[in-house]
Amino acid sequence: MSEGEVKKSVTELSPIEVYMLLPRTNCKECGEENCMAFAVKLVNREATLDKCTELQKEEYRESRSKLEELLAPAVKEITIGVGSRAVKVGGKLVMYRHEFTYHNPTPIAIDVTDEMPLKGVYSSEEGLLERIKKIEGFTYNYIGRDLRLDMIAVRSTSNDPATFKSAVENVLKATEMPLILCTFDPNVMEAGLVVAHERRPLIYAATKDNWREMAELALMYKCPLAVFAPNDLKLLRSLSKTLLEYGVEDLLLDPGTFAGRGLSDTINNFTMIRRSACKGGDELLGFPLIGTPITAWINSEGSKEDAAWKEAYVAAMLIARYADLLIMHSLEGWVQLPVLVWRFNVYTDPRKPVSVEPGLRVFGEPDESSPLLLTTNYALTYFTVESDIKKAGVDCYLTVVDTEGISVESAVAGRYLTAEKIAEAIKESGIEKKINHKYLIIPGLAARLSGETEEELGDEWRVIVGPKDSSGIPGFLKENWPPGEGEG
Repeated sequence: MSEGEVKKSVTELSPIEVYMLLPRTNCKECGEENCMAFAVKLVNREATLDKCTELQKEEYRESRSKLEELLAPAVKEITIGVGSRAVKVGGKLVMYRHEFTYHNPTPIAIDVTDEMPLKGVYSSEEGLLERIKKIEGFTYNYIGRDLRLDMIAVRSTSNDPATFKSAVENVLKATEMPLILCTFDPNVMEAGLVVAHERRPLIYAATKDNWREMAELALMYKCPLAVFAPNDLKLLRSLSKTLLEYGVEDLLLDPGTFAGRGLSDTINNFTMIRRSACKGGDELLGFPLIGTPITAWINSEGSKEDAAWKEAYVAAMLIARYADLLIMHSLEGWVQLPVLVWRFNVYTDPRKPVSVEPGLRVFGEPDESSPLLLTTNYALTYFTVESDIKKAGVDCYLTVVDTEGISVESAVAGRYLTAEKIAEAIKESGIEKKINHKYLIIPGLAARLSGETEEELGDEWRVIVGPKDSSGIPGFLKENWPPGEGEG
């Protein structure tokens, strides 16, 4: 790409442009019916070039190279770690979420230091192994998804190579989570890399004072390198250019995180960098961004709770404003849960509501006379219903209808939930072999479908209109199940 030329954004990219560079053999090896369908999938980032076996042949090398450039994201995707626990950062195609789905949710790294004792001796003292275990075990189930922490940042507070090496060795033995090695001293960094380089940790960080030594380490040990230039975008861009010319290709940029009065500068810097990459096509700034909300703990004059609260809101703001990786300190649930839930929501495809698999669910130990209920496959609706049923200890069957992830009331209004779909779901579930009655309880918000559903089901099926809110299911069943003569 020539200097001054702005890379075409994903929203401007036409499938025809991609199609013309494909082999156009319609061989179906990629799993699609033809090359045009595959081109559409490539533009929508629902498929990758390696799926096209023809394109891997030597005769298509030039076309493959052009496609790689055409489809390359504005923000380079970089892998930290190895194997199944590796994380991918960056890979952003657009600046704003409404333009296109965000990929690669921001990983959160929690810090440990090389001066922590291996095991805590006193009740107030936290040991290295104990903290790692807490990081590994931190999980929260949110509408059917397990939200977790992703990485460990090993900070050298001793500035001693031997101490740092020992700490890194202990971390490697205790966890397979991806690592960030944090020190500005190249000698200390190399001591850690000697034992950890096979795990491909992130080197944090190169500065204007140590960039050459850190670049040598990144090249020698083949690890990604963070570039740190606090509140100086001109220097950050200059260091990026210098390191690229030196041969280091996998870079992450840290423009500095100021949790106090400098917070507005922090948000502005992150925004300007991402705008330059996505809107201006600046390849020198087209790298993942590192946010460090952990700085809220530096020189904190308030209580620990104040520092943790500040860390939490800075983290949330940086997730919304383009941070591709965060380094944090607090493990408190009230700090991490809002951040994790916010991350989940920001990185959910806005075109595809969060849904669960449709089908028949069994709760408790139902028998042939147990009630049969119905709901949609919108995740929030389903897990609310599931929670209320389990909390009440109800033995029942629940048919989950595929409404493309739409809630009950909206699905009825939009014709995503219809009598025909309900009848089809009931028949496909095989429930008629499990129960000796023909009563179906539908949500109160779908009441207007009751008559049509009875007609579609036929064979003496009766539809009972249940409560509008699933919290009313236990009381409703207590009063209305089993149904009496003539009820329905």
